[in-house]
Amino acid sequence: MAGGAREVLTLQLGHFAGFVGAHWWNQQDAALGQATDSKEPLGELCPDVLYRTGRTLHGQETYTPRLILMDLKGSLSSLKEEGGLYRDKQLDAAIAWQGKLTTHKEELYPKNPYLQDFLSAEGVLSSDGVWRVKSIPNGKGSPPLTTATTPKPLIPTEASIRVWSDFLRVHLHPRSICMIQKYNHDGEAGRLEAFGQGESVLKEPKYQEELEDRLHFYVEECDYLQGFQILCDLHDGFSGEAQRNIYRLLNTAFGLVHLTAHSSLVCPLSLGGSLGLRPEQPVNFPYLHYDATLPFHCSAILATALDTVTVPYRLCSSPVSMVHLADMLSFCGKKVVTAGAIIPFPLAPGQSLPDSLMQFGGATPWTPLSACGEPSGTRCFAQSVVLRGIDRACHTSQLTPGTPPPSALHACTTGEEVLAQYLQQQQPGVMSSSRLLLTPCRVAPPYPHLFSSCGPPVESIPVFGALCSSSSLHQTLEALARDLTKLDLRRWASFMDAGVEHDDIAELLQELQSLAQCYQDGDSLVD
Repeated sequence: MAGGAREVLTLQLGHFAGFVGAHWWNQQDAALGQATDSKEPLGELCPDVLYRTGRTLHGQETYTPRLILMDLKGSLSSLKEEGGLYRDKQLDAAIAWQGKLTTHKEELYPKNPYLQDFLSAEGVLSSDGVWRVKSIPNGKGSPPLTTATTPKPLIPTEASIRVWSDFLRVHLHPRSICMIQKYNHDGEAGRLEAFGQGESVLKEPKYQEELEDRLHFYVEECDYLQGFQILCDLHDGFSGEAQRNIYRLLNTAFGLVHLTAHSSLVCPLSLGGSLGLRPEQPVNFPYLHYDATLPFHCSAILATALDTVTVPYRLCSSPVSMVHLADMLSFCGKKVVTAGAIIPFPLAPGQSLPDSLMQFGGATPWTPLSACGEPSGTRCFAQSVVLRGIDRACHTSQLTPGTPPPSALHACTTGEEVLAQYLQQQQPGVMSSSRLLLTPCRVAPPYPHLFSSCGPPVESIPVFGALCSSSSLHQTLEALARDLTKLDLRRWASFMDAGVEHDDIAELLQELQSLAQCYQDGDSLVD
């Protein structure tokens, strides 16, 4: 790792986490491909934070996500559990054995036609249709192979996407995928429904040892491990299926409390309006057309927000470590934060950044992404804000000499000053960290076509995202606790049979109420 990459190990636990992760890794790979194809120097974001170098049995260098993912039987479709980048073990056996060899293999799932251009063991498809070995931005990559060409990849239709592996276009290391075979991804039987089932799985020696081995493999090769970023389903046993609202409530509550106890920072991500029993309408994005019933759509939006709010600890220059980011947002026990984003950020032709920000007025600009209700009227204790994808020429207002600036924002001389001044106006006295990047968020296919009903697919967009420690969490966490007290647990014996005791529920209520108290308005170090 060049210069100490401040590595991050990503864990994806659950099927919806797999959807978000597939979009996330496709976006990382699109950004990486943009840099290598254009032969530009490494940009604002350091890919070594998320990726690792390796070598195939042919001696070819690889660049794969530093990732461990867990999912259930039936979630891989035609994707191999060991991935497709490294040579198949049966092929090695055939080379070593000089006699006759007959192989009988059952094809469980039809091959995905949308990924056939991608399933090469030795190369990747560049944007110009040429197969190349992935070049590594720090100069470690091998020379590109340019002897074979293929047509541009097919774009999967929404109806064709059943599982996250149907649209993942990134090669994974053989140690990335860990399948739980005792539970089924779909069907009526053998479902991972309850929090206690998930706890029991990781207590089994088979899965515990397998997960520990993978953790050791990735962690021990790091020079400077920042920490772990974990995408975890809250609604099911990874934290249940979402169809059962009582199970979803219990799993969400248990998941939040346990994650808070064992993490530096926790951020619920959802396009739903509520984490509790009462259904709420999904959030609205003024500039997006999405179907809230499609995981393919919802996960793409959440991945775009995640790709933005995680920018601070992935920067090449002057990064903020995961530890420092968590410390800034989680003081006084406030380990749960909310997320919000404007996707895409609206900047009309001829407008400057001050012009665009002034149009929001005094309202909180971003759409809430943590199912904690509208942020208006709530108090922010601390926030980390990222605005990306705005051309440098638009950062400040170009005023005619002698013309008085229409606002304080228009008087700023740098984009960073504009953003900091805006946040100070919105939340006076709040501890704020802000970053302004030129790099946009990549949304090339197979990212869904959410931006307009006609026209060519959008390749990249500007995004405004934020993580916020907010008083809205007081009401959200207390509402969760109230919903739990209304449950007659005798009616939900199946949940209790999965390994949860009545004392666990009582302790859960106490922990939720204690956590909620941290967010009472006025409980802040900043006055």
